[in-house]
Amino acid sequence: MSDLPLNTIIEGDCIDELDNLPEKSIDLIFADPPYNLQLKNDLYRPNMTKVDAVDDDWDQFSSFEQYDRFTEAWLRACRRVLADDGTIWVIGSYHNIYRVGKIMQDLGFWFLNDVIWVKTNPMPNFRGVRFTNAHETLLWASREEGSKYTFNHHAMKPFNDDKQMRSDWVLPVCSGSERIRINGEKAHSTQKPEALLYRVILSSSKPGDVVLDPFFGSGTTGAVAKKLHRKWIGIEREPKYIEVAEQRLARITPELFEERTFDVRSKSQKQSRVSFSSLLEHGYLKPGQELFFEEKSGMVAKIKPNAKLAFDGIEGSIHQVGKEIKNGSPCNGWQHWYFRDDSGQMVVLDQLRDRFREEILDETPA
Repeated sequence: MSDLPLNTIIEGDCIDELDNLPEKSIDLIFADPPYNLQLKNDLYRPNMTKVDAVDDDWDQFSSFEQYDRFTEAWLRACRRVLADDGTIWVIGSYHNIYRVGKIMQDLGFWFLNDVIWVKTNPMPNFRGVRFTNAHETLLWASREEGSKYTFNHHAMKPFNDDKQMRSDWVLPVCSGSERIRINGEKAHSTQKPEALLYRVILSSSKPGDVVLDPFFGSGTTGAVAKKLHRKWIGIEREPKYIEVAEQRLARITPELFEERTFDVRSKSQKQSRVSFSSLLEHGYLKPGQELFFEEKSGMVAKIKPNAKLAFDGIEGSIHQVGKEIKNGSPCNGWQHWYFRDDSGQMVVLDQLRDRFREEILDETPA
C-alpha cells in the first residue's frame, strides 16, 4: 500500500495511469465511464430553451467498435489492479451498459448484482417520442467467481425499512445545493449524487479500504470515501474537473474515526469462526449429550464423538440434521439447537459459541 498514491487525484488517461499502479492493490472500484450517448442534434424544451445535455468531447466515439476497444482496455486495466477479493461497480445507461456487461464477462469478472437506480426526478423526454428515461443501471462484480468479497448485508437494512436491501434504489439525481456550478453552469455534466455512492461504498468496503475511481470527474467518489474513512484514488484527465474535485475534497473534514462507530460489519463478520467440533474437543459439550431442536419441539438428538448428530436414523452436522427436520429449508443449527446447562436451563448453542470465543479465543462477543 505504501506504493499507492493514496487520497490523491492523478492527472492523466485512466488506462495509462492504471498500468502504473501495483497489481491487486485496490479493494473497491467505482467506474462512471463515458456513456457514448450518440446525441445527434441539440435538444430543446417546449418553451424552446436548450437542454443542457451531455455533449462533452470525452463522450464522443466514432463507432461502437471504437467504444468497445476503449471499454475493454480500461476494464482490463481495472481488473489487473483489483484485489483478489475486491469488487467493481460500473454505472451506465441503455446506451452502453449492455456492451459493458458483455465485455466484463468476457474478461472474467463475476456478476454479483445489477442494481437499478430509479430517479425520482428524471429529465423528461421533451419530444414525446420515447418513454422518459428514469433509471440507470449499476453492475456489481467480483474479480472472479468464488472471490470472498465484502458485503455489509446487515448495514444496508436501515436504508430499506430494516428489511434486506433490494436491487432497486430510489434516489433523486444530483441537483440543488449539491450540484456544483461555476458561473451558474454545471461544473460537470454527469455529477452523481452522494447518496448513490454512499450506498455503494458502505455496502461493499470497510474502513481503511482503498477505493479507486478511474473517471473521477467532480470527485463524488472521493468525497464519500473520505467521509466514510476509506482511502481513495482518483484518475482524471481534465484539469478543469481536477480543480473542482480538489476544492470540493478540501472542504470535507470527516468525523474523528472510531472503529466502534464506523465498523458496520455484522456480528458474524467480526468474529472468528468456531466449529461445532471445537466445543466438543474443549469439553463444552460431551459425546452422547442430548441436544434439543428448538426449545419446545420435543425433538432430541445425540452428539456423536465425531461431532455429528444422530436423530431418528439421520446423521449429519447441526445444520444438516436441522435442515432435514425442517423438510429441506435452510437451517442455521447454532440458532435452532439447545442444550441443558448445569442448572437445567435450556441454552441455545449460539450462546455457548459466544462463551467459547470469550474464554478460549479471548474475544468479547459483539
